[in-house]
Amino acid sequence: MSHVIIRWRRIIVSRSTKNAPSFPSNPLIYGRLGPLNGRSGNDRAVGSLVRCSSTWNWSKRLQPPSSVSSNNNPSNENDKRSTIDDDSSSNPSPSIQQSILSQCSSLHSSIMPLNSSLRGPLSKGSDRGTSLPFVFLVGNHSSGKSSFINHVLGRPVQTAGVAPTDDCFTVIAPGPRDVDQDGPALVGDPDIGFEGLRQFGPTLIHHTQLKVREGIKNVDFMMIDSPGMIDSPATSGGMSLLGYAGLNGGSAGGSSPSAMDRGYDFQGVVRWFAERADVVLLFFDPDKPGTTGETLSILLHSLGGMDHKLLIVLNKADQFKKIHDFARAYGSLCWNLSKVIPRKDLPRIFTMCLPVAIKNSGDQDSLSVGDLPTIQALDQRALADLHQTRDEVIAEVMKAPKRRIDNVITNLHDSVHLLLMHAVVAEDVRSRYSKQLWENRIQEASSLILGTALAGMAAYLSVPPQLTGGVVAATVLGVGGMRWFNSAKLKVAEEQLLSAEELGASFQRTHPQEVSEADEYYASVWQRIRDPMRLNLLRTGLADFPAVGKGQLRDLQNILDEEIPKLRRLASPSHHGSTKIDDRL
Repeated sequence: MSHVIIRWRRIIVSRSTKNAPSFPSNPLIYGRLGPLNGRSGNDRAVGSLVRCSSTWNWSKRLQPPSSVSSNNNPSNENDKRSTIDDDSSSNPSPSIQQSILSQCSSLHSSIMPLNSSLRGPLSKGSDRGTSLPFVFLVGNHSSGKSSFINHVLGRPVQTAGVAPTDDCFTVIAPGPRDVDQDGPALVGDPDIGFEGLRQFGPTLIHHTQLKVREGIKNVDFMMIDSPGMIDSPATSGGMSLLGYAGLNGGSAGGSSPSAMDRGYDFQGVVRWFAERADVVLLFFDPDKPGTTGETLSILLHSLGGMDHKLLIVLNKADQFKKIHDFARAYGSLCWNLSKVIPRKDLPRIFTMCLPVAIKNSGDQDSLSVGDLPTIQALDQRALADLHQTRDEVIAEVMKAPKRRIDNVITNLHDSVHLLLMHAVVAEDVRSRYSKQLWENRIQEASSLILGTALAGMAAYLSVPPQLTGGVVAATVLGVGGMRWFNSAKLKVAEEQLLSAEELGASFQRTHPQEVSEADEYYASVWQRIRDPMRLNLLRTGLADFPAVGKGQLRDLQNILDEEIPKLRRLASPSHHGSTKIDDRL
């Protein structure tokens, strides 16, 4: 019996050694501070997204440090670990995950030259990812974002308070010891992946910061806190921003005075973070359940199209003293959300609260120490649903590393669709303009040839020089007048081709099947690229706009039809309808 026990112990030890966690080798978070526990980092891969993604070793899942998890219930920790092990068994292997990231990086980088030449819809650096997956929190001031971050991390990192306590975008990353860096150092680092924030100007750069913390639970992803949203006096009505957006045809409202009231484009910055985030949390509080105009404007303009990773949270629900107060606040939030969410059914609202320690003094009931266990038991039963919802939100937050693979593929699919539609519609408009231009050139060339032929014939027939000179003068004046007339007509044609109606007609002409089938996805993509494409064509001019070859369009379509489905099959879990084999490589 003893040799059986020893054998099982050897198996357990070997498995635990095999599954030992490895820390990411982010140069900023780990390399400059020295590798943690003597572990060496992975070699930095070549390429933007490959370089950033390689800093996280996807092969293992880090466990929280013992100093943090020691305060938790051991049984709960064992359940969580078993759940993580069960979930990881259905996920792709680490080598497959790294292969997917590398292929996505290569494909995304391959379309960026075409996007630059066509002044396409993809922003500069959109093919680059961050060194670690991250969770992005945004919402009203005093909605509990900082407190939630501290609760998830297991230690106080952010300052919490009723009044706005922070005006910076704070990146919180795991590391071997506590280190803080300012915005210029964060944005200037080429490896962590936030250099794209430079486009929003120096004011934003000086309102960002990095906090590297040891002993936190998010050992394999980052958390980003944002400034609490609050209306300025000019927009204190709450809905004025929405009215402004409606007057501008649903544009982002970047030209409005309120868009720069922080000194930078706050909506654009939130959009930048949300597009790259793996989980986005939008916080509301009972005091202002959705009545802050800036929050609703952010939901409308910056978080549109991100429903797959957006969680709407109504926090501090334990502050309600009466059930009808909760009903009124919840109804108010739903009513305000219905104004900016163009759907009959609203998304789920996670109603939760954070655990609050009961003080022995200062309370109205002046509880004694002996009453604390009873009160805590009653609180647990009364707020069990809120605590369960909080656990669900935390579980989604902890899935950020797993979501990174799906989000990278989704981002590639979305980027290729945007660029392909931009290229197809722009090429249709340019070809129609080019056709009109060549028709004018043929008319001018024909007139010039005809006049030259008449003048040559007159000289051959010894016609008087006065008549020959008249023919030449008439030819020059006629061709010059025709060129002036054609130029004016071509300018009018260009303005007409770039009107919203003609661009819509070009979209319908280039996508007849999608239009006939009322494809909502293609309609949404067209809505996203229409106005930016029109502005770019107006600035560039159709005469100087480059032509798009059929081979380039074929390559983009091949990525959508062949490459992305292959990546989806590699990333998807095994199921009975799957056509992939077990090794998948």
